[in-house]
Amino acid sequence: MSLEIKKTERETSQNLVRRFSKRVKQSGILIQARKNRFQKKTKSNQMKKKAALRREHLKKEYQRLEKLGQTKKVKRRSYRR
Repeated sequence: MSLEIKKTERETSQNLVRRFSKRVKQSGILIQARKNRFQKKTKSNQMKKKAALRREHLKKEYQRLEKLGQTKKVKRRSYRR
């Protein structure tokens, strides 16, 4: 959706901005943009399968290293307030 406002003769810039903002509110562009602001794109089936296979592979690799005793101990951070 595009919105086009042209300045008329002897119109002040403040009046032009006021007219533009009024048209934007009426068109609903701003509301639609705010709704879609945090919307995530859905992954395709192929990408979902790829991610699942990667997770499975990493899980098996971690279990193998755990059996061999070669896993790294992860030091957890403690956050104080």
